[in-house]
Parts: sequence; structure tokens; C-alpha cells
Amino acid sequence: MKKIYIIMILAFFVNTIKAQQVYQVEIDYKEFAGEKTDGYKDAKKNLKEGDALYMLDNKAAYLKALDYYLKAYKYNKNNAALNFKIGYCYLETLYKAKALDYLEKAEKQNSELMIALNFYLGKALQYNYMFQDAIDRYYKFKKIATEDVRMQFGTITNKKIQECKNGIKFMNNIKDVLIQNISIINTEASDYSPLISADESILMFTSRRDGSSEGEVWEFDGQCFEDIYISYNKDGFWTKPKNVGPPLNTKEHDATVGLSADGQKLFVYRDMDIYVSELEEDLWSKPKKLPKTINSKANKENSASFSPDGKTIYFVRGLTNFPATSNGDIYTSTLVDGKWTEAVPLSDVINTKYDEDGIFVHPDGVTIYFSSKGHNTMGGYDIFKSVKQKNGTWSKPENMGIPVNSPDDDIYFVMAADGRTGYYSSVGMDTKGSVDIYKMIFLKLDKPLTINTEDNLIACLAKPVSEAGTAEVVDVKKVYLTIVKGVITDADTHEKLKASIEITDNGTGKEVMQFFSNGKTGKYLVSLPSGKNYGMTVKADGYLFHSENFDIPKTEGYQEIIKDVELQSMKKGSVVILRNVFFDLDKYSLRQESNTELNRLIKILKENPELRIEVSGHTDSQGTDAYNLTLSNNRAGAVVDYLIKGGINKSRLEYRGGGEREPIDTNKTKEGRQNNRRVQFMVL
Repeated sequence: MKKIYIIMILAFFVNTIKAQQVYQVEIDYKEFAGEKTDGYKDAKKNLKEGDALYMLDNKAAYLKALDYYLKAYKYNKNNAALNFKIGYCYLETLYKAKALDYLEKAEKQNSELMIALNFYLGKALQYNYMFQDAIDRYYKFKKIATEDVRMQFGTITNKKIQECKNGIKFMNNIKDVLIQNISIINTEASDYSPLISADESILMFTSRRDGSSEGEVWEFDGQCFEDIYISYNKDGFWTKPKNVGPPLNTKEHDATVGLSADGQKLFVYRDMDIYVSELEEDLWSKPKKLPKTINSKANKENSASFSPDGKTIYFVRGLTNFPATSNGDIYTSTLVDGKWTEAVPLSDVINTKYDEDGIFVHPDGVTIYFSSKGHNTMGGYDIFKSVKQKNGTWSKPENMGIPVNSPDDDIYFVMAADGRTGYYSSVGMDTKGSVDIYKMIFLKLDKPLTINTEDNLIACLAKPVSEAGTAEVVDVKKVYLTIVKGVITDADTHEKLKASIEITDNGTGKEVMQFFSNGKTGKYLVSLPSGKNYGMTVKADGYLFHSENFDIPKTEGYQEIIKDVELQSMKKGSVVILRNVFFDLDKYSLRQESNTELNRLIKILKENPELRIEVSGHTDSQGTDAYNLTLSNNRAGAVVDYLIKGGINKSRLEYRGGGEREPIDTNKTKEGRQNNRRVQFMVL
């Protein structure tokens, strides 16, 4: 028998309140039968099968019981107890909104059926966005409930009332959000926990579709074990997903947890712990379990996200009670000298006495999205956003509102780097059969939009889209972030290369992050928050390094820069531009920000004692030719002086000024002139 795992989908899309003595009602078979016309025998059999499952008191059993009850319902639609049980079963499934009709029928047929009927009617109304009616029902329940029932349901009823009050506020400020069921991704089985790269080129997710885990079925609910799938963005459309196969997937539960911004590192949930795998060329490595400082024996860890520099991990830790989560909190750990520190919980600004889950760190490095049953939720898990302040504290979590959130569970939210497009798991109006993956786009609507049947675009239940019109994408909150991506190749053969990429804060000289391009595709991606002068250095064995400079002002909003890099082999005539060597205007004294770049050149020269180079300085066309020749010559000389002070024999160094005579770009634009103002070296 397979080892029983805590499966994520059941843990996140359920309500765990139990009260057998309150919701248990008996169906009088004699009353149900009436005159025992044709069909009674089968109906009675279905009732008994349904009752047996109903008494098991778990989510999977309620779902199965519902099938039997609905068959019996066809025989007699006017039995109060049966209508209640159908309604209650719906409340315990993913289709909670369907409970309302049956519970209302139960009340109409027998208003004295049970004390807690008003409580469950309140829940059903809440799931249907009928918040004020739900509040009225909750208050009525509190008024007529006996003392022992009030003791049992008092706290949760008060919370439900507050959730509905929150819902009323959100209904008065509905966001302009377009929601799309990604039909090519979803199946009739459960599809959830989407993860994307920062540029939305990759989508990875968890699915229990037929064929997952080699067809192995989990006996707890009769569905396939979880497997990880992947889809690629081709010209704005997601490709048909493929099972990633081993070693990420096994015959047991394997689920997506978190993905690095460049799509090269994946967190995997397995056996109540978090594992990490890296993409080596086009193959994923065997997942390795994260250390005990993160994975603890007494708890389970089932949601995680990297910071953009890969040096901090945010994750969720909860109790290991089966099958649902309990008191999940968000923790963090940092990488120090190659080891993860002991995890600590985030402050109570983020963590509440209720569950938190589905943590995601935006590529800007300061914004987190997470789901919580606390704060000002309108029911179940709601998605929240918080921003890290300069002093290290977190801002008060902001509820993402309607239609991003609903009265049911909303979780596994990830946001693209542009801050406009998100993905999440939900049971929407057009769900294919279970939990589906949805894409949301923040919009500013000039007129309501026409629903496109091909894309299956939908809007919030409370604000449907119907008429023709146009939509303008709008900054919900401006993202101050630059995505730099490209391909690294050999300059001569154009072969794709695995190269080391270092990002340096030129202001402090400290390394911000280090990572590698993909060895097969040569692709790389890095997110750079605004407000710093960054140096990027690309290195590979047998090649001269390549440098780039990205001076990004604090006010710079979201942008994507494609920067392909061709590495020069270490041979005569190879030229490298030193893009992180800086001088003040019309001066030739080196600025301190140049030290990191020049120290890197010193290191290469020391490691290759046969290497001789010529350093040359160049200007744009502004100023006289004579002035530019002198300035460029002095700047080249300043670089050589620095190299000599760093221990390089002057016999290995030459320098000259090229002035404005050797442009590499036009002098008619600001960017062109910037490119022409440079210091470079050539291998002699």
C-alpha cells in the first residue's frame, strides 16, 4: 500500500469545521417513499449508500455521497432532509455555491429541520456573494441557537459575519480584471499551483489528470497521484502541456511549489517536505531535500519561493495533521556561506492565528503575495499583497479584492514581472470539472468586453462582461523593475554556452547575485530592481569576460532588455569593452565604481601570464578632435596605471587614445554617443 501523503489540493480548498451533532439529520425512508412507486427501490439503495459515506465525515466521502444523493433526488425532490444533505455535501466540495438552492428547499419543506440550518444557509449565501443576506442568516442563527450550539459555533459565526462585511466593501470597489480559463492547460481533473518564469515564457503546474504517476491512483479519493507538467509560451499562447517525467515525477505525489525567476530552479513538494531541482541543459536534476533548518520533522512545508537573488527563501510551515493544513505560517531563511540559516517566522503583520499559505515573492524582491484565512478575508483563503519597507518591516497586507478573490478559497497566486498579469488556482464559472488554472489581467475598461469563445474570457460573477468594447492595460501599481535576458554564445562558432553571470552593485562594489546561463540554450534571465547602477559580467572557461552596465534610476518603471552576449575566445585580436569603467565628465581620474571591473581584468591577466593587451580610450563626436584624442589617451593611461598598481608588469600593457575616430555606433543619438564613449582592451 502506498504511503499516504498530504495532498495539496485537499489541503487548500476545504473548510475543516466539523459538528456532527449539529449537521446530522436522518432521512425517514417511509416519508421519502410516499406510495413506493417505480424507482423507490433504487432510490432507497442510493440513499443508504449515500448515508454510509456521509457518516464517514471526510471530503472525499461527501463528494461520493453527493452522487448517490443526486440519484435519489430524481425520485423525490421534496424531501427536506435529502435536500439538506445534498446542500451540505456541496458545501464540503469545490462547488459550494450550488448548495444554496437545496438548502433553501430544505427550509421551505421543513423550517424546523435543524437549529443550524440558518448557519449553513448563511455560508451558501456568502459563497454566492449575497453578503447582506448571509449576515442576516448568521444573526438569526445566533439568536435561536441553544447555548451548547452557540458555544461550538460562536467564534466561527462571528468570523463569518465579519467576512461578509468585508465582502460588502469589496463589492463596492470591484477591480477591472479580466479572468481567463487557460483551456489548453486544464482538464476535467484537478490542475493547480501554477508557476511562471518572470517573463512568462514557462508555465509549470501540478495536475492529477489521467496518466499522471503512470496511472497510479490514490486510494483516499480515487484520483491519480500528483504529477508536474510544463507548458511554453509561443507567440503569446501556451503550448499543450507535457508531463516532465522523472526524476521530478515519481509514482507518488510530486507537486510544484516554487520557481526561480529565470525558470532554472524548481521547488518540489514531496512527502511533506520541500525539495529543489535545477535545470541542467534540458534535463531536471534529481530533487534534493532542503536541509533541516527548513524541513522540520514535526511539521510539513508545502509552499516556497526564492528571492530574485536566490539568497533568501520564503516558505510555509504547518502542522502535519491529515488531510488538511493547520496554523500554517510563512517563514524565511537566508543563504550564508553556502548554508541555509535556521528558519524564522515573518512578523504578525503577515502571519495570523489563522492559516497562511501559497507564498510568492515577486521578481522586484520586495513584494510578496500570499493567501490567508485571516486579515480582512471575505471567506476561505484570500490573496494578499505586502511590500517590504526600507527598514525591513512589512506593510499591512492588502486584500486583492473582487474578482481576484472570492468568498471561497483563492490560492497559489503568482504575478509576472510586469505586475499586470497573474495566475492562480480556482473553481470558476467555466471550470472544466474540478480546480482549474486561471490567468488574470488587470484592465481599465472603456466599455464592457465581448466574451471570446476561443479564449473563454470571463469576468467576476458580480460583474460579468457582455458587450463589445475595448480595453486598455493599466498600471495597477507601478513596478520598478528591469528584466534583462538574452542568449550567450561563442562569438566565432555561435555555439550556445553555459557561462557564469555575476551582477554587481557598482555603488558598493558588492556582488548582488551569481548564476549560470542554460548550457543547451545559452539563455539567461535576471531581474534588477530600480534605483542602482549594476555591472553584469559574463565569464566562461577559455573566454575573455564580457561586461555590461545597467544604470537604472529609482523612477524607472518596468522594462525588458534583450541583451545577447557573444564571448570572445582568448586569442590575438579579440576585443572586450569595459562597460563598468567610469570617469567624471571631461576628466580622466577613475571613479571608485570602476574598481570591480578593473580588478576582474587584473585577475585574468594574472591567471594568464602570457596575455598582453592594449587599452584604448574612445569618445563621442562632441568637442574638438584634438581635445577628444587627448582625453581618451589620458583615460586609457589611467586604466593602465591602475593595472600596474594591481601587480601587472607594464611590459604587458600598451595604451592609446582613439578619440572620436573609431565609433561603434551613431553619434546622432544619446544612446549612440553613450556607446561610443568607452574604454576597451584588445589582445595583442
